[in-house]
Amino acid sequence: MNLRLSIARLCTAALTAWLLTAPVRAANVPSPTGLDALAEQYVRLVLAVGEHDSDFVDAYYGPAQWRIDAHAHKQSLEVLEANARQLADQLTAVRPSDPLLERRRRSLQEQLESVQTRLAILRGQHLPFDEEARRLYGVAPPHHDDAFYLDIHRQLDAALPGPGTLGERMDAFKKKFIVPPDRVRAGLDAGLAACRGATLAHVALPASENFKLELVQDKPWAAYNWYQGNDQSLIQVNVSLPIYARQMAGILCHEGYPGHHVLNTLLEERLVKERGWIEYTVYPLFSSESLLAEGTANFGLSLVFPNDTQWQWERDTVYPIAGIDPSLADLNHRVTQLNKSLAYAQIDAARAYLDGTRSGADTIAWLQKFTFATADEARRSLSFFDTYRSYVVNYRLGEDLIQQHIDQVAGTDANARWKAFIELLASPPVVSDLAKGTTLDPSR
Repeated sequence: MNLRLSIARLCTAALTAWLLTAPVRAANVPSPTGLDALAEQYVRLVLAVGEHDSDFVDAYYGPAQWRIDAHAHKQSLEVLEANARQLADQLTAVRPSDPLLERRRRSLQEQLESVQTRLAILRGQHLPFDEEARRLYGVAPPHHDDAFYLDIHRQLDAALPGPGTLGERMDAFKKKFIVPPDRVRAGLDAGLAACRGATLAHVALPASENFKLELVQDKPWAAYNWYQGNDQSLIQVNVSLPIYARQMAGILCHEGYPGHHVLNTLLEERLVKERGWIEYTVYPLFSSESLLAEGTANFGLSLVFPNDTQWQWERDTVYPIAGIDPSLADLNHRVTQLNKSLAYAQIDAARAYLDGTRSGADTIAWLQKFTFATADEARRSLSFFDTYRSYVVNYRLGEDLIQQHIDQVAGTDANARWKAFIELLASPPVVSDLAKGTTLDPSR
C-alpha cells in the first residue's frame, strides 16, 4: 500500500470463492526441526486474531479450511494471548543448526512478537507511539522538531522565487503537475511499462504472474496492492484526490514492480512453493513484515530510475500525456528532492496526534503548514493515522533502512544493487536486523 500499502478486506464474493477452492500446496522441502508445525500454529493464530480485527489479515492464500476454522471457532483475545505465549516459548526452544532455518525461526519469532503486540492493543493497552512502532515493526522512529522542517522551507523559498507566501507558491507550483483525470490511466500505463520493463530485466518472474489495476475513490490511502496468491495481485489507485505526474511511476513501482507484487510473488514462489514455508501464505498488516514491504517498495523506484533519472523520464513521457510544460521539469526535480525530507513530518505528526499532544484540528493545520498539504490531503493523513496508527513509520524510515542495507552489501554497481534487492525480497529476513544496521547475507 502506498499508499502493499499497506483497507478493503479479502472478503468479496469472488475472492471468498477462490479461497474456498484454493488447493493446499505440499511442502517440497520438509523441515527437520519442527518449524513446520510451529509455522502452522502461527498462521492459525494470525487468522484467529483477524476475527477480532478486520484490518489485521492483509492477505491469505493458504489452506482454505484454516480460515473457515478460525471463523467457525472464534476464540477470545485472552485465549489467543495464551496461545501466542505458548508458541513463543516453543519457538525459543527450537534451535536449528542450519543457518537458513535459524533465520526462518527468528523471522517467525519476530512476526509473533508483532502479533502479541497487536493483541495487547486489541485488549485495550495503550502504547506510546514510539514503543508501539518498536514492538510492531522493530524500529525506533526518528524525531524532528519544527526547526528541521523550517530549514527545508528556507531552501524551498530560495528555489521558488516570486510573490506570495511560500505556502501559496508551493500550492500554485504543485497544481501545475496534476494529471487530468481523463489522462490518469494513460499515465499509469506509461509508469507500468517503465517499472515492469526495468524489473524484468533483473528478475525472472513466473509466466503466470499478473495483476488487475482498478481506479477507486474515498479511501484513506493513495494506492493499495491486494495480493491474491498464485502470483496475482489487485492494485487499486485512489482517484478521489489529485494525482501528480510523479506518481505515475511511483505508484506502479511501489505497488507493482519491483514493489509489493514482486515481493509477494517471490515469497510465494521461493519460500512457499519451493520450501513449503506456510507462514508466508499469511500477511499480518501490523507486523515487522510491513517494514520490509513498504521500505523495499519505496526504494525500488531508485533502482528503476538510477542516478536521479526519474525526472527526465517524467519530462519525456508523462508530461506530454498530462499536458504539462516540460520546461518545468528541472525545477520540479529540485523541489521534489527537498520535499522528500518533508516526508518525515508524517511520522512526527502521527506521534503528536496519537500520543495526544496535538489535537486532530491542530494536526491538520500543522501538516498544511509544514508539508504544504492541501486541507483534503491533511485530512486524509489524519484518517490514515486513525486507521493504521504507527504504520506510517514503515514508509520513509523503511526506505532509508533498505537503502542503508543495499549500500552496505552492494555498493554503487547497478547490477549488484538489483541482485541484493531481489535476494532480500526472496529471503526470510529478520527485519529488525535492518534497523540495527546488521548486514543481512543476501546469498542465504
